[in-house]
Amino acid sequence: MSDMNENDLLGFNRRDFLKGSSAATLMSMLGGVELLAREEAEPGAETKPAPGKVKVAVIGLGSWGREILNNLGRLPQADVVAICDTYPAFMKRAANDAPAAAQAADYKTVLANKDIKAVIVATPTHQHKDVAIEALKAGKHVYCEAPLANTIEDARAIALAAKAAKQSVFQAGLQLRADPERHYVRSFIRSGAIGQSLMARAQWHKKQSWRATSSNPEKEKALNWRLDKSISLGLIGEMGAHQIDEVSWYLNAMPVAITGFGSVQFWKDGRDVPDTIQAMIEYPGGIFLSYDATLANSFDAGYEVFYGSDAAVMMRDSKAWLFKEVDSPLLGWEVYASKESFYHETGIVLQANASKSVQQPKKTAEAQPTNPILLSSLDVFLRNVFDVEVGLADARESFSDDQEAISEQASRVKRRPAAGYLDGFQATVSAIKANEAVMSAKRIELKPELYELG
Repeated sequence: MSDMNENDLLGFNRRDFLKGSSAATLMSMLGGVELLAREEAEPGAETKPAPGKVKVAVIGLGSWGREILNNLGRLPQADVVAICDTYPAFMKRAANDAPAAAQAADYKTVLANKDIKAVIVATPTHQHKDVAIEALKAGKHVYCEAPLANTIEDARAIALAAKAAKQSVFQAGLQLRADPERHYVRSFIRSGAIGQSLMARAQWHKKQSWRATSSNPEKEKALNWRLDKSISLGLIGEMGAHQIDEVSWYLNAMPVAITGFGSVQFWKDGRDVPDTIQAMIEYPGGIFLSYDATLANSFDAGYEVFYGSDAAVMMRDSKAWLFKEVDSPLLGWEVYASKESFYHETGIVLQANASKSVQQPKKTAEAQPTNPILLSSLDVFLRNVFDVEVGLADARESFSDDQEAISEQASRVKRRPAAGYLDGFQATVSAIKANEAVMSAKRIELKPELYELG
């Protein structure tokens, strides 16, 4: 578990891959029309009051674990009752965000606490398996960060354990699948609004070393697990997994082949994990996703673009913009949409209710969460946990010790859209094979059976 997740020392935070600099201003300049989801209608963006509190524990307290804690503190339904890490320094820092939480160095202590209903596994990727599986066996609801594991075997074991845990909510940390804006854009693209899907492009750029230092050689090795090619999935696995999964989700297809390249271009400190990578991910029908990531340059941060014969859509943070071709058919709602220009291009703000010929009210200035996509993902998880717990309580009262009947009742509880165990497994398979392609500089075919749990 966790003393290996010191992303602070690396100058890294997973939210960076979702974050761009002055994205709205930039898209305005590019001529993008912003696509905005209507919160009251979109999944994961509820305006209903939060349900009752859920007792939750966070296992793994590196910078991402602390980011999770920070966002849990913004959710009224989150009752953080325990935090866990083997590294005292991490525990001390995390305690600032959860001062009332019990502290444990052994995750098994957390799992033994029957009052804890849900656990969030934020340990390094290669340490997810034991924690996640044991948590599910202990009857906990589990939010497991993505990728699920660093090997297909471990990812499959986690997914199968989640599948078998019929009374537990399992959510993979593919945050984009819980973002209401992504749900809206997905339906927009699948409706054919951009014409024929042609190709996609995504990137993650952040100048940072990914290296941590320690006076203890053993500790330093553990802290730098991302730079150990025997356990690390590298840039395309750790960062690209989210963006590749988004494309797979939108296209409703899994990659059939991946060609990758990578090298150490800048951080020549003895590492053997590339600091700069490129990959071409092939999908059925001849659609390609071009992906690149680097630790040597920060220009243009991270984004995804979907290209169609009538328009292109760009996603940054929780925002999206539509760029139409001059010969594309008029859909009607563009007349009322916000438009922004740069050079000779005009873009449209994609907005769920933009087809209405009404003056849109001005938004009042409100304090916005620093990581809205993570916040939405955790919110969906806790709401689903609460609803399932209510359903389980009713079922236990009705069916006593008939576990099969109780499980059946729990399965009928309507859940908000989020990444499940199969989504997490398939995204992890893609990430692992993508890293394999990068490290070998070869084209690797992915047969359909690779994505099957068996």
